[in-house]
Amino acid sequence: MTTLITGVAGFIGMQTAERMLARGDTVIGIDVVNDYYSPQLKEDRIAHLQRHGDRFTLLRVDFADMAALDEALKPHAFERIIHLGAQAGVRYSIENPHAYVQSNLVGHLNMLEVARHRRVEHLVYASSSSVYGGNTTLPFRVEDRVDHPLSLYAATKKADELMSETYSHLYRLPQTGLRFFTVYGPWGRPDMAMWIFTKAILAGETLPVYGEGQMERDFTYIDDIVTGVVASHDNPPPDDGEEKAGGSHSPHRLYNIGNNNSEQLSRMIGLIEQACGREAVKTYLPMQPGDVRATYADISAIQRDLGFAPTTPIDKGVPAFVDWYRAYHKL
Repeated sequence: MTTLITGVAGFIGMQTAERMLARGDTVIGIDVVNDYYSPQLKEDRIAHLQRHGDRFTLLRVDFADMAALDEALKPHAFERIIHLGAQAGVRYSIENPHAYVQSNLVGHLNMLEVARHRRVEHLVYASSSSVYGGNTTLPFRVEDRVDHPLSLYAATKKADELMSETYSHLYRLPQTGLRFFTVYGPWGRPDMAMWIFTKAILAGETLPVYGEGQMERDFTYIDDIVTGVVASHDNPPPDDGEEKAGGSHSPHRLYNIGNNNSEQLSRMIGLIEQACGREAVKTYLPMQPGDVRATYADISAIQRDLGFAPTTPIDKGVPAFVDWYRAYHKL
């Protein structure tokens, strides 16, 4: 099987491609390799995938540019799409809103059009736990109302879900939307807390701890995330008129992918300190605009439908990340 994966130089995209290549699939990857964070890290991820030879093809194209996307895809055939490319980051959406509209809204529409005209078997796409916004009832359930986003990033992800529902209804396009919960692990993003904290601790720098360390997150290890993405890819929702996870009667499902266990930020920092072998110098700061106090995934829908069960607690995942970080930076 050949699958098109967008954001293939990204954290989740690279590891999803790696898992599928390792099992013998063929992957066509799309990534424009922008400078939102270190392009070198993205190039290193690409180099890791290129070890698989001609079963991996990279197209350096912006999927938000429809003309360029069409031209790049002309020579290629694929049965399914995993659309993970996006402008990520809650806080950056406050600084640069236009980047989110272009990548997350225009780009998502373009991938829907590709899927429709190519008549793909299944489109899996990345949503986010951020769509739950100001919800205070924990754990977050895919049946919950998500009408009050706290950031533009969250609003674009909710809009993506709505666009996907429309295309599933109009064109019977099978789709699965995945609401990821605080993904971490080897090859992670430098703008995320675990990387920032590890870097600061190893460098002896002061650690900025927002929300006074009392924020809670459903930290989800990358291997578990990839297992959920691949299981979703392999199981398109049926067009049977029955209600799906998330409430659709079209062939469109929504799943939470989390660790099903909310942990305090302070506990995560403690595990990094332990793995680094030194104590952090901390500065406690208030919550940042767009942040939420706690996230916690109800994963019963994806457990029921696909047998998904996370296997990596942060006690194992955090040291694994720190070990990778040291090796990658030769520390």
